[in-house]
Amino acid sequence: VYPDIGEPYRDIFEEIIRGVEDKVGTQVSSYPVSSDTDIAGLKDSLQRDKTKVVIALGRQGMKTAAQLNTGSVVVGGVLTVPEDEARRQPVITLSPDPALLFARMKALMPTMKRIFVVYNPGFNEWLIKLAKVAASAQDLELMVYQAQDLRSAVESYQKIFSEADGRKDVLWLPQDPTTVEESSILPLVLQESWNQGIAVFSSNFGHVRRGVLFALYPDNEALGKRLAGLAEDILNSEAKTEYTGLMTLLDVQSAVNFRTAKHLGINPSRLKNFDTTFPE
Repeated sequence: VYPDIGEPYRDIFEEIIRGVEDKVGTQVSSYPVSSDTDIAGLKDSLQRDKTKVVIALGRQGMKTAAQLNTGSVVVGGVLTVPEDEARRQPVITLSPDPALLFARMKALMPTMKRIFVVYNPGFNEWLIKLAKVAASAQDLELMVYQAQDLRSAVESYQKIFSEADGRKDVLWLPQDPTTVEESSILPLVLQESWNQGIAVFSSNFGHVRRGVLFALYPDNEALGKRLAGLAEDILNSEAKTEYTGLMTLLDVQSAVNFRTAKHLGINPSRLKNFDTTFPE
């Protein structure tokens, strides 16, 4: 079940569905849905097919699946959802796993010691808990700043840039609509980081084109395979509650900005094995 939406997003969902079909080895029933989808009709179709697991993609897919009450649900392709909703089903978010991000940043800049991050606890508390564990495991210090509105986010970034040292400190931009707001916060961060030589990495592919050093982003077909694997696990398991809760994105590709890397003085030999490069 996926959103009935135009390009380029339709392609993304179709790639995820291809991954699902590749994993299960057969075609699956796909239902594009919108806010005016006939829920009763869709529910009848799923019951006729004796559907036991629904893979819901995107917010609209998840919202629709919640109204169906048909079998178990596996969710993917969402930024995040309230933790109480996620307890009822497995949810693979679009937030790349912090351990993967930190390891890639460390490979680019081995002198890194501290990672700064500004986040909205109402949106990303679950992710920061994981990030603290990931940082500790890699002998890194995670410096966290909470911000619930744009003003406090700006103040946090100003504090960070007043004390950060580009030789050992870096800044992480998570998927967060408050603290990484694109029209005012992001330009401020990019300008200050460029002026002060602070490496910035992101959980958002689009930021690399705008000047962030690197980002990790979804490998859509691999994500589809992982969702299908979860669905198969649920089908084959009696302990369905084992597969619930918010999960980070492990199936990722990488993008790097060569201009930013050169400005930061990063060794060119460390810039290999990225899937996408900017400038193109």
